[in-house]
Amino acid sequence: MIRDFVTNEELIQEARRRCAQGAWDYLVGGSESETTLRRNRQAFDKIAFRPRVLVDVSNVDTSTELLGQKLRIPAIFAPIGSLQVFDPAGAVAATQAATEFGIMHCVSSATLPALEETADATPTPKIFQLYVHGDDEWTSDMIRRIRDSGYVALALTVDVAHYSRRERPMLSRYSPPTRRLTTTPQRQWLAGLTWETMDQIKAEAGLPFMLKGVQTAEDAEIAVEHGVDYIWVSNHGGRQIDHGLGSMDTLPEIAQAVGGRARIILDGGVQRGSDILKAIALGADVVALGRLQGWSLAAAGSAGAVRMLEILEDELTCAMGLTGLTSIDKVTSKYVCHADPVTPPHEMSSWVNMINPRIL
Repeated sequence: MIRDFVTNEELIQEARRRCAQGAWDYLVGGSESETTLRRNRQAFDKIAFRPRVLVDVSNVDTSTELLGQKLRIPAIFAPIGSLQVFDPAGAVAATQAATEFGIMHCVSSATLPALEETADATPTPKIFQLYVHGDDEWTSDMIRRIRDSGYVALALTVDVAHYSRRERPMLSRYSPPTRRLTTTPQRQWLAGLTWETMDQIKAEAGLPFMLKGVQTAEDAEIAVEHGVDYIWVSNHGGRQIDHGLGSMDTLPEIAQAVGGRARIILDGGVQRGSDILKAIALGADVVALGRLQGWSLAAAGSAGAVRMLEILEDELTCAMGLTGLTSIDKVTSKYVCHADPVTPPHEMSSWVNMINPRIL
């Protein structure tokens, strides 16, 4: 049955059939006018390939490395809060899919089950994403649990100083489970984060450190000066600040500012294998998959997420072969250029054959 899904748009359509309206709105929506969300997609659509021909592409290797681990494709699962809404197994379902396919999972601190149970679910090394919801004692306890559970890196999310106005779920009167548990006093800790707070968390964790939510060259430069190992270019999938630039719009200036002193992860609008190739060409080392992960889990659980990754891999292999590339380390900016977009952007504009009227 899982093999019956031949494109990821079919997985999305199945996810829509299975999701209640509120959960669907939470997954697909952005903040306010959803301008940032659409710009995430448009930023990819403004990039065209410059393919080279008469290159032997009989063998195309899509693999890369992150944190000493081989990734089958240059992608990881992004942290998603309340994953249990889309699959009863929650983060465990995502972790199992990541392990089966051969990528890594960044586990959200705002999902179930507990971080220890998710860590124990598979032997694959995992990254933990932290929202600071307490004082120094609370944070120290979280770091202890993260280290004791064997997570190999820590990602601190820093673009959520205020919870945004996400109007699609607001109109559905829907709040995800973890949002219902997050009180105003807890959110004060997110609003009070500073570079000094980050330094303290980074030092105490003693793990490879990722700063998630970087959107400017200026902040990327400061982060590198503070010894951040991984710059995570992200606008929260268009779910936080509205009227921001798309992640791919900001990537070139961030990559230039970083200058190879840290590695770069990018999320926001990644929907196809060709998107992965574009991101690598403009300076990312890997991409992180958010909505695609949620859609595929909602459609068919862990097996659906594996199938989604297989389709992405096939798309990436095709894009690389037709561009004249045989391995990820050969991808450079000379294989892409600016172009005018031809499709109006929205959260599913990659799939022009989408025919189900309930999707949008």
